[in-house]
Amino acid sequence: MTQGTRIAVRDIPPRATWALEQGGVHPLLARLYAARGVRSPDELDTRSSALLAPDRLKGAREAATLLADAIAAGRKMLIVADYDCDGATGCAVGLRALRMMGATVDYIVPDRFTLGYGLSPEVAQLAAARQPDLVITVDNGIASVEGVAALKRLGIATLITDHHLPGDSLPEAEVIVNPNQPGCDFPSKALAGVGVMFYVMLALRAELRRRGAYTEKPEPNLAALLDLVALGTVADVVPLDRNNRILVAQGLQRIRGGQMQAGIAALLAVAGREPARAATFDLGFALGPRLNAAGRLADMSLGIECLITDDPARAMNIAQQLDAINRERRVIEAGMRDDAELLLASLDPGTRASLSLFDPGWHQGVIGILAGRVKEKLHRPTFAFARGNEGELKASGRSIPGLHLRDALDLVAKRHPGMLLRFGGHAAAAGLTLNEGRLAEFEAAFEKVCRELLSPADLSRTLETDGPLESGYFSLEAVRLMQQEVWGQGFPAPVFADSFEVLNQRLLKDKHLKLKLQKGGQRFDAIRFNFADSVPDRIRAAFRVDINEWNGTQTVQLMLEHFEAA
Repeated sequence: MTQGTRIAVRDIPPRATWALEQGGVHPLLARLYAARGVRSPDELDTRSSALLAPDRLKGAREAATLLADAIAAGRKMLIVADYDCDGATGCAVGLRALRMMGATVDYIVPDRFTLGYGLSPEVAQLAAARQPDLVITVDNGIASVEGVAALKRLGIATLITDHHLPGDSLPEAEVIVNPNQPGCDFPSKALAGVGVMFYVMLALRAELRRRGAYTEKPEPNLAALLDLVALGTVADVVPLDRNNRILVAQGLQRIRGGQMQAGIAALLAVAGREPARAATFDLGFALGPRLNAAGRLADMSLGIECLITDDPARAMNIAQQLDAINRERRVIEAGMRDDAELLLASLDPGTRASLSLFDPGWHQGVIGILAGRVKEKLHRPTFAFARGNEGELKASGRSIPGLHLRDALDLVAKRHPGMLLRFGGHAAAAGLTLNEGRLAEFEAAFEKVCRELLSPADLSRTLETDGPLESGYFSLEAVRLMQQEVWGQGFPAPVFADSFEVLNQRLLKDKHLKLKLQKGGQRFDAIRFNFADSVPDRIRAAFRVDINEWNGTQTVQLMLEHFEAA
């Protein structure tokens, strides 16, 4: 069982719950939303008209002018994409929208194993070989001071679109659009890379409209790209603030209505998901991993090709390849997870505030997933290292609430100049590269920073729940109602907590615990995945409610997240 996990119940403000109910929100949803800080029904308006305006985003208007001028002059553009799902969807949004608006545009995606992350000088060389007039980054570039300078020397202009946190100095690009750059007062700092690109495209369409481009012909329908925006936003695990929830809700609405890119339809099909019932969970756990697998093990251009083709047969062919790569990723990851389990058995994080793990046999494509698993299990900020280029180690890290991972690395870098060859990331996830000989030094430096920044309370896990679920809501209708809503990072899906009697328990496939629970007069089927121990006769459990399909029959099933003896 996870160390020291405490089941807590969120505060549910009665006045906010009442106000939402009065505004016509279903009583169950009113309670869930009130507990997540929603105060009025207006905040639940997910119409596209409720989106923040593009001209509030610093640099968006200048980017629109730069792009409109380039289109008018017939200049060649090249998108430099990042190799994850956010980068792939952002690249697809940029390519599709720019082509709709008459641009000549192509893309490259750097090989993460040889060229690393972002618009490095090496990637700049690769881009220059395609002889573009303008290079556009998506989901990267805010830290690419040298790469932008290299392009500038060659007379190639750069437009940076990114959402990562900037370093001490900004690149000298023609225009930078990033809600997290200094001086940008865009109210949503949580836009994903694909969200930033979508906003730049909205600004460009408005600029072309001002120039009279659509007096004779219809305007391009950028809303047709919202399925891609929704996928990238959910898969990149950015906080789902109100603006992001609108983008995701709009994208899901299109997918459920059958209006989506051929690639999204194909990915849903290979994952065995029905578009009409698509939920944020499907984007994050079915589509995202299949796209990410291409960037982890093969070449992300495969993922991008899937999202930019309009030919359903080609999209299906690529989606099947991505599915096969994802299965291969799972096999590699399972092997690494076995290594990590052995390692975990010998690791007692007891007094430690962080973990830095390395095994020469680990594959650098999946160390991020491994770091995430260890972090989940031991509740410590964790870096997993693998061998990279000659003499170098690459690490992927995952953090716990209370420690901003990129800021922590920044502190390490300032105290130990030259130790980190490269680093970057967000609050919850970050990456770095260092020379193999300096691993022990990094481990000590990172541990010291974590000790300073984390309190003992931060190191014990609290599982926030929504308290008991009323007996009438253990129904297919209530589960579907909750699944239709937009949940995710910073706006967590409902998890309930209650005490049950355990009527029986058995192991499924030697690794999943299947339970029959009782409360009052009601009996429930429940499952705890990847858990092979037995449980006491009475438990207090934190659980999600889900729909289990078996032989064409649907029943409500409780998915146990954690339990303790009651």
